[in-house]
Amino acid sequence: MDITFLGGPVPQRGIGVVAPFDFALDRELWRWVPDDVCLHLTRTPFVPVEVTPDMARIISEHETLRMAVRTLTAIRPGAVTYACTSGSFISGLLGERAMCAAMGDVGPLPATTTSGGLIDALSEIGVRKVAVITPYTKSLTDALEDFLAEAGMTVTGRSYLGLTREIWRVPYQGVAEMARSGVAEGADALFISCTNLPTYDVIPQLEAELRIPVLSANQVTMWTALRSIGVSAVGPYQALLDPVARAGMGLAGARCEVAPAELRALGLPGQELPAADELSRSPEPRQGEASGTQTGTQAW
Repeated sequence: MDITFLGGPVPQRGIGVVAPFDFALDRELWRWVPDDVCLHLTRTPFVPVEVTPDMARIISEHETLRMAVRTLTAIRPGAVTYACTSGSFISGLLGERAMCAAMGDVGPLPATTTSGGLIDALSEIGVRKVAVITPYTKSLTDALEDFLAEAGMTVTGRSYLGLTREIWRVPYQGVAEMARSGVAEGADALFISCTNLPTYDVIPQLEAELRIPVLSANQVTMWTALRSIGVSAVGPYQALLDPVARAGMGLAGARCEVAPAELRALGLPGQELPAADELSRSPEPRQGEASGTQTGTQAW
C-alpha cells in the first residue's frame, strides 16, 4: 500500500525539558502536551545525594543547566524549561530568574522553570492564598513557603511526607490523602509540589472535592512552557487550563499582579504522613522536625 500521499508526519514544535537525574515521570509530562508538540528531555548529571536543600542547589547550578540546554540545541527546540520545583525555588525569586537567564543564554531561547510557572499560574487564576503539600522534608517545605511569601503569596496550610528518595513511587491515594490533610479554611487554591509526584489524574478529582483550583508541579511546568511558544496545554477539566472549570469555582479568570511581599518565611511546621512507597510504614521523625500540621497559629 502506497502511503506517500499522506505527506509524512505532522510538523512538530519542540520544547526542551531539563529534568533532575532521578526524574521518573516522563510520560506524565506528555499528557499535558498537544499532538503537534514534541518534548525533548535531558537530565542533569547523577549526584549521590538524597532529596534535600543541598541536592536542590547542586542540580540547579547555572553551568549544570547550561550544559543540559546545550545538549538540546542541535534539535532546535522552540523553548526550554527546567522541570524541577525544589531546584527552581531554593534560591528565591532572583535565583529562579537567574536560572532562566542562564538557560536562555545558550539558545537564546524562551526559558521557564516549574517554580516560575507556579507564580504565573497563581497570578493567572487570581489567587494569593494557597495551601501546599509536598513529599519533601520540613526544610525543603520551608524553602517553598519562603519562595511563595517572597512572591506575595500566603500559605494557609500545608503538609509534607518527609521523603528523601524515590518520590515517584507515591500513589494517587497518597497524594489525595495528603491534599485533604493540607487544605485549610481560607485557601483559594492548592499546590502539589515536586515534578516527581504523579498528579495528572488526581487533579480533577481533588478540584471537584475541594472546590478550589488544584495546581501541580508538572501541570504548571507544561502550562508555562507551552505558553512560551504560544500553545495551550491540554487536560481534563482542570481550572488552570479550562475556563469552564474555573468559572464553576467562581473564578472569572482575571489576572492579579504579584508584588514582592514584606513578610518572609512563615515557618509553619508540617505533617509527617506515611511514606507512600510503603503507606503502611511511617518514616522515622527527623531530628528537629516536629510532626503535626498548622494553619495560621492553630494546630489542626
